[in-house]
Amino acid sequence: MSTSTKTTPAAVVEKPTGMLLLFVGLMLSMLLAALSQMILSTALPTIVGELNGVDQMLWVITAYILTATIVMPIYGKLGDLMGRKNLLLIAISIFMVGSIVGGLAPDMPWLITGRAIQGVGGGGLMILAQAIIADVVPARERGKYMGVMGGVFAFASVAGPLLGGFFTEGPGWRWMFWINMPLGILAILVVVFFLHLPSKERKRSKPDVAGMALLAIATTSVVLVGTWGGTRYDWTSPTILGLVAAAVVTGVAFVMVERRADEPILPMHLFKERNFNLTTSGGLLIGVTMFGAIGYLPTYLQMVTGASATNAGLLMIPMMGALLIMSTGSGVLVSRTGRYRWMPIAGALIIAVALFLLSTIQPGTALWVICTYIGLLGAGLGLSMQILVLIVQNTFPNRMVGTATASNNYFRQIGATLGSAIVGSLFTARVADLLTERLPGGTVSTEGGANSLTPQLVYTLPDAARNAVIESYNDALTPLFLYMAPLGVLAAVLLYFVKETPLATSIEAEREPAIPFDKAE
Repeated sequence: MSTSTKTTPAAVVEKPTGMLLLFVGLMLSMLLAALSQMILSTALPTIVGELNGVDQMLWVITAYILTATIVMPIYGKLGDLMGRKNLLLIAISIFMVGSIVGGLAPDMPWLITGRAIQGVGGGGLMILAQAIIADVVPARERGKYMGVMGGVFAFASVAGPLLGGFFTEGPGWRWMFWINMPLGILAILVVVFFLHLPSKERKRSKPDVAGMALLAIATTSVVLVGTWGGTRYDWTSPTILGLVAAAVVTGVAFVMVERRADEPILPMHLFKERNFNLTTSGGLLIGVTMFGAIGYLPTYLQMVTGASATNAGLLMIPMMGALLIMSTGSGVLVSRTGRYRWMPIAGALIIAVALFLLSTIQPGTALWVICTYIGLLGAGLGLSMQILVLIVQNTFPNRMVGTATASNNYFRQIGATLGSAIVGSLFTARVADLLTERLPGGTVSTEGGANSLTPQLVYTLPDAARNAVIESYNDALTPLFLYMAPLGVLAAVLLYFVKETPLATSIEAEREPAIPFDKAE
């Protein structure tokens, strides 16, 4: 083993210019994925109205998260085995292809397909960026970088809806897909010319194809149960029971396969680590609350408060500001003090309080009150998300950091997928039922009926009909916030039992911080 391979990471960190350019490339890659999750939120009412697909609205969000979730462990394992730079370029390219498909979409199935392809690339962008930082920055110093990564999500949480509103009211919502072309090209150029990582010795091993297939089937089955159960199909229907059986059978088979695989994409020995289990479980619960709430707040703001698509994005700024401050501030604090255990516990409790407060809003609630509650939710997320990733990365040696990071993010994304799917399915079903019950017959005469309601159309309706629509959207969504609040409390209880261990001060000695870098194995 050559000395240069082991010292390269330290050298990268010691060169501020090289580290800055590397970090810019990673941030551009993450920005693509983060914006894609948020940019459609303000435009969603208009998009589904134009494409006559309000009843398929949840799949525009769920399709992206589902495919991103499935591929995360695959990218993590392949990155550990063969290096991450080329994989990152592949992920960016796939994401751009999905953007082209979405931009050309003439109907909802085409749009959902484009979103699914975007997810295949986006899952890689999220994981590889986090793992590359772990390749070049020791855990003790990584907090401030992870904090900035959290800031990217904060920026995207507002820039996405704002851009979505701008394109919806300006050149058209399809530009939300076309904007990814120049951003993607710029990210590729930065990665090619400025991202220099230590070369990895490629291992000859049999790909875990069976594990990948079983994981995809199990994940999809779980999401479909959450999406269709109690809405499209009864919980006791053959379809739902069949999906539950498929999830259980493929899940058990997946565990058996992973125990025997040469290079499992989700190694079972990860679950022997207490901190991995606790942070993964807590992250899953936080993922449910995060995407269950954020995904539909801009729709609520437009349909209930009468905000335009652009203004709905502006009303999400408190979340961005709070998330940015708490994420970067907590990262700097971790790097200075080395203490981190209390942060995700406090964050989870703040999330629970914010969700409870959001469940109390009504059509007449002042906008500044709603914005305060949204900002509180952002503060809780900022204290939680990136610190949980840091704890996982500090638990395992550097050679496993990609797999461990991807596995942790996989379960968080499972939570995000379930949150989006369950909240989306309940929300759309409740909206449809309430509109049918409350709207006077013949009020919505456009082609597609209630499925074609857009914010602009709602505010041209007669007073009685308009109030019925507003109250239906409010009564369909706000109770769901209350249902999610206990998940934040449960996450805090789990994270209370995390064992706080010293953060590693070198790259190769992640499990044993006291060992000098040049003496690590």
